[in-house]
Amino acid sequence: MVKAIRVHEHGGPEVFKWEDVEIGDPKDGEIRVKTKAIGLNFIDVYFRKGIYKTATVPFTPGVEAAGVVTAVGPGLTSRKVGDIVAYAHGMGSYAEEQILPADKSVPVPSSIDLKVAASVILKGMTVQYLVRRCFKVEPGHTVLVHAAAGGVGSLLCQWANALGATVIGTVSTKEKAVQAKEDGCHHVIIYKKEDFVTRVNDITSGKGIEVVYDSVGKDTFEGSLACLKARGYMVSFGQSSGVLPDPVPLPLLGAKSLFLTRPSLFHYTATQDELLETAGEVFANIALGVLRVRVNHIYPLSQAAQAHADLENRKTSGSIVLIPDSVNL
Repeated sequence: MVKAIRVHEHGGPEVFKWEDVEIGDPKDGEIRVKTKAIGLNFIDVYFRKGIYKTATVPFTPGVEAAGVVTAVGPGLTSRKVGDIVAYAHGMGSYAEEQILPADKSVPVPSSIDLKVAASVILKGMTVQYLVRRCFKVEPGHTVLVHAAAGGVGSLLCQWANALGATVIGTVSTKEKAVQAKEDGCHHVIIYKKEDFVTRVNDITSGKGIEVVYDSVGKDTFEGSLACLKARGYMVSFGQSSGVLPDPVPLPLLGAKSLFLTRPSLFHYTATQDELLETAGEVFANIALGVLRVRVNHIYPLSQAAQAHADLENRKTSGSIVLIPDSVNL
């Protein structure tokens, strides 16, 4: 038996239960991993609330972690006991140990701290496909990043800046504005004090921008579209403020021949080759200093409810990591 966070009903952070669970042995193609660090993501909130559906209830939340392989399935040769791996897969990382498909894990270079690996494997790969494949950021582009001081936003600003773009970021506080500047934002908008559409218009002299990376959703959707130049890209990859309009108002897109996409990491890492290439580029950029991973908040796994509450109340910045209570890192 191992300890895990379990959800028996959807709701607020208080629905988390700290319980014993049976893990079992890995089957063909699987590995068993002793969790060392767990990345917290807003998608965990969506699953906890029931906005995104799980196959079963109760369930163990969490989609991102790093740890040590403790057992492998029959005949498996691609992983061995003692390997250090990270993974962004399925559900179940809020646990002391987990079983998962071996081909959904990636080796962690020895130069990468496990807390960093756990906090960046999902967020970093998300940023990789956002700036390199979903919309390919190039020198001369101007991009808008909402929630620029968050875990994904921080990395996104750094990577877009390194690719030669002019980066505009929105944040909620002066403190977060300082971080966003450090992370490569050329212009920072404190959206509680300024209208971001007006500011973007001023910054671009009315020309608009090539792409918006929007993880906020309902509160920023129409404003984000207004910031785009003709044939611009609206990349909607989250909904922390609420779901998008349904149906999507097509006349708003048609007014400037805009593109709207709602991408998912798992469609951009569908094959093992894609997964390894994406993760490899993330780890390489960390090693080169292109990306600085901000692990700003660490909580014991048993206190995941407090971590969720702080995230939802905008008390956090950068990445949040949960550490199993039995682990010392």
